[in-house]
Amino acid sequence: MNRPPARLALVLPFDPARATPWAETLDAALGAGDVACALLRASGPDQALAPFLESLRAVAHGHDVALLLEDRIELAAQAGCDGVHLRAAEAVAAARQHLGAEAIVGAGCGGSRHGAMVAGEAGADYVAFGHPGPDAVPAEAELLAWWQAVMTVPCLAFGAETPAAATAMARAGADFVAVERAVLDHPEGPAAGARACATALGATGTD
Repeated sequence: MNRPPARLALVLPFDPARATPWAETLDAALGAGDVACALLRASGPDQALAPFLESLRAVAHGHDVALLLEDRIELAAQAGCDGVHLRAAEAVAAARQHLGAEAIVGAGCGGSRHGAMVAGEAGADYVAFGHPGPDAVPAEAELLAWWQAVMTVPCLAFGAETPAAATAMARAGADFVAVERAVLDHPEGPAAGARACATALGATGTD
């Protein structure tokens, strides 16, 4: 069975208190590579985030890219985000009930096979292995291969810090590969980073 090439998920550690031009960064990255979704790991109070989310949503939708907010279900609904990424697999059912059938609900499962099964059975649109953030933990190849072999729910892999690592995760079984530093910290800018990662994934479809 042919499996299409994996796609990118861009992780953006969004903090409205920092001077980073978030909209410009997002626009540059999304315009350069095949990105399926942008995942905001936002910090700060809701009232500080809300004005920024509208502009980021406009940028993402301008590139036909879904905008997901980590954990903050109520704010995601209020800001018109396309869905949420949850750090707890057990929260999937509650998020689905609150956001509705059309929203994207993804679940982070770390390295837990049981958590992934719970999330899949609860109606998650994808399950994610590994952990994002400054101390990112890469998804294990064995776990990705197991999920791809036994389940139909798509899986996302965290922890790819280079295009080569993204390719390895895709070949192991990831349908989506989340990238952060490989794009945001690229020496030639986020557009070059997204382009390099997207190019690396372009030939990862498998039979």
